[in-house]
Formats: sequence, C-alpha cells, structure tokens
Amino acid sequence: MSEVGTLLAGRYRLERRLGSGGMGVVWLATDERLQRQVAVKELHAVLGADPAAAEEARQRAMREGRIAGRLNHPNAIAVHDVTEQDGLPVLVMEYLPSRSLADVLNEQGPMAPEVVARIGAQAAAALAAAHEAGVVHRDIKPANVLIGEDGTVKITDFGISHAADDISVTKTGVLSGTPAFLAPEIARGQAPTPSSDVYSLGSTLYTAVEGEPPFGADAENSIALLHQVAAGTIRRPRSAGPLTAVLNRMLEADPARRPAPAQAREALQAAASGRPPADDLTQPMAAIPPETTAPTAAAGSQGTRLDNQPVEQPARRRKPAVVAGVAAAVVLIAGILLVSLLTGGQEQRPNRVAATPAEMERVVADYYALLPEHTGNAWNHLGPQLQAEGRARYDSAWEPVRSVSIYSEPTTTGRNTVQVGVELVLQDGTRVRELHRLGMLVGRGTPRINTDGVLSSETTAPPPPPAPPQREGDDEPEEKKDEEKGKGNSERKGEEDKKGENG
Repeated sequence: MSEVGTLLAGRYRLERRLGSGGMGVVWLATDERLQRQVAVKELHAVLGADPAAAEEARQRAMREGRIAGRLNHPNAIAVHDVTEQDGLPVLVMEYLPSRSLADVLNEQGPMAPEVVARIGAQAAAALAAAHEAGVVHRDIKPANVLIGEDGTVKITDFGISHAADDISVTKTGVLSGTPAFLAPEIARGQAPTPSSDVYSLGSTLYTAVEGEPPFGADAENSIALLHQVAAGTIRRPRSAGPLTAVLNRMLEADPARRPAPAQAREALQAAASGRPPADDLTQPMAAIPPETTAPTAAAGSQGTRLDNQPVEQPARRRKPAVVAGVAAAVVLIAGILLVSLLTGGQEQRPNRVAATPAEMERVVADYYALLPEHTGNAWNHLGPQLQAEGRARYDSAWEPVRSVSIYSEPTTTGRNTVQVGVELVLQDGTRVRELHRLGMLVGRGTPRINTDGVLSSETTAPPPPPAPPQREGDDEPEEKKDEEKGKGNSERKGEEDKKGENG
C-alpha cells in the first residue's frame, strides 16, 4: 500500500489518508498536472496475492470508472481518471471536503425534517440523472451520501452500481447492497431497478429523521433482518412531520407505487420549504401496517398481505410460506456478507443507548495501550464495521509498528464520537503523528470503536545513523597533520646534523 508522499501515475501526490473500507484506502491527493486536489481510491494490495481476485477487482474498478464517467451532475461525485499502481487499479475522483450522513447521524443523532428534506432533494436529483444515464446505484445508504462544508450533497461510491448495458462482474448469487436499506423486492431476489434506489433513498432519509432504519435497530442477525425487509413490514415514521407523506410513498412495498426520483425531489423540496405535498402524496400508504413489528397470526386467525389487506390464512398454509421466506434469506445471506466485506461492512446504525464520555474515552485509551503487542485483545475493542476488513489485514497493518503512544488524550467531541492523537514509531524509526476521529458503537455492554477517520497526519523521517567512532588523531584537520609531519621531519634532520658535527 502506498504512503504519504507517493506519486501515482506521475501526477497524483498522496497527502493524507481520508478513510478506508473493505476494498481499499481513500487518500487526499494533489493532481500536480492540473494543480487541484482530488480523492484517490487505492485498492488493498492484499488482493494482488490472488490473481483471480486481483482481476475481478481490476474489472470492478474499471467498471466503476466507466459508470461514474457517464454522470455529470452537481450532486454526484465525478470520477476523473482510472490508473494503476503496483498492478492494481486506482480511481481518481472529485474531492469534496465533507462528512458522510452516517458520520453526522452518529455524532448528533436524528436531524430536523426540514434539514433532511433538503438533503434528500439533492440526492434525488442525482439519482434522476443517474437513471437517465441508465445507471442504478444499488447501495444508497447514509455512508454514501456526502454533505459538503457549504451544504452541498453528493452521492458517492458507484462501486457496485450497474449500467443497463454493462456486463456485471459480480459472482452469481451475490446480492448487492446493505441489508438495512434494501428494497423488499431486492431482498426477495429480484433484479435492482431505479425504483429500488428510490426505496433505499427513502430508507436513508427515514433513518436521518427517525434515528433508526425503517425496519428498526432490533434485528440480531442478517437473516432475521432480510426476512423483515422481504416482508415489507416497516415502522411508521413518527418524527418526520412534513416528510411523512413523501417517505410513505418512497417506502411503498409495491415498486409501481413509488414516485420517480424527479417526483420525489419536488416533494422533498416542498417539504423543505414548508409547502404542502402534491395531492398524490397525501394518500395513506397501504403497504405500511400500523404495527411496529411484523404481524403474527394464530392458527385459524386472519393474516396480513403485503398490501395490508386482511386475508384468511390457516396455520398449515402460513407455515410453508414462513419457512420458504427464511430459506430464501439463508440463500441470500452469503451474498450479502460477501458484498458487505467488499464495500466496507454494513452501515452503522445510529445508537439508541447513550454512554458517558468518560466511558468512551477510557475504551479508546485502553485500546491504544494494547498496541502494537496485543493485537488480539485490541481487536475485541473494534465494532463490526472495522472488523469487516478482516483480522489478518488488521494484524499485518500493525506489524511495522514498534510502539504506540497518545500525545492528545481521548476527548469526546460529539454524540458517540471521540477524538484522540496518537504517535506511531515504526521499526525503521519513522514517526507518524495522527489525529483520529473515532465513531463509537454503543449498546449493550462496553462501547466499541466502529469507525476510524484520520483528521491529520504528519510523518517524520528517522534520524540519520550515528557516525562511526574515530581513532585518536583522526579528528585533526589534514593541514595540522601535515604541519606536525613536517615539524617532525625538521626535528629529525636537526638531530642528524648535530650528530655529524660531533662525529
């Protein structure tokens, strides 16, 4: 993997690391030819160890570049170039000084409906442009919605997106997307469509205003979550206010009833400005049942269809349907877990249980105290999003480090966020000082470190080796040595002359 100062393709100078995921590292770099800052996504070098994996990663990155290159919209991150480093592809993208919606929610919790509506309107505009270009994103979620310092919103990461005329390189059976934000038809194994993106955007906006995904934050495993998604039984929004009508339509279980991105954008703009929504968005949403969890039926009682209409459903006929749903979830789960690894893990859900600042700061201090000698114990301090990168990769990252010390004590800077400064001393004596912003996963038990963003990084080269010890007299100037040598010759000559006179 490259380091700070590396020059890629003869023009992109790496300045500092912005973040990392399952596929690789994203750097802030300078395009020395055009004198502008860019974001560089560099794939993990470990993929090069397996020729098949490296080739798939290469095709995947090239496909991402081709797809994103079709988009030219102010609310979509542009890809400027695709190059290679050490035989692996590197994507050069537009750099937007920003934070992801996931980070914002993790720090401050749910947002005001009007603010979420403004974010959603810009994201919907980007989706409208993408769909017009024949591109389906397939993984809209809070982590892929960037919010710039000036309030500009841009959708990023088209790494698993799909163009209608592009050949997919994803292995058969892999389900693209993050489970908590999937559309029901995708969870049931159907092909992604533009309407699926609308649903995922609705789930993302729902999470931003309600504080948890539409299917709740209670699912203990992906199979249970998939089953909930496939059934389309979500929780009604309670805090959405003016957003309620448009969210209800975007989260329709029936794809045909969802608005197009352009319609969603108009409705979201209306909600942001306090205008009433269009008439067709005020109708009740039949696909969302009033219960907060999936309804269950006793033997011989009425069941509930996806359109919320009652239907007589004897127990002997419901049971095979439930078993089939779970079986389908089992078939899909392997694909979801694989894609989760490739895309950096599942989206971190906003936490509903608070931890004290002192508790989170203590966890961070304990974590770095274990490194680099006890990576096994330190690994247990990490949440699922960081652990998704793999234990072997984690251990190898700490191998070059000789010691770790904290130069800026852990300090809570936001909701479930801790900032800390650490200094790493590498085996060759190089010193790296980094300021980290850590997102803490808080729930039952001890908080864990679930996200890690590097705010600044400074590298100091090792000191030069000490000069070899000098023998006595070696430190005298050459002129003095010559003078002493000449003086000695003169003295010896004088003694010889005296001997001649006395002889």
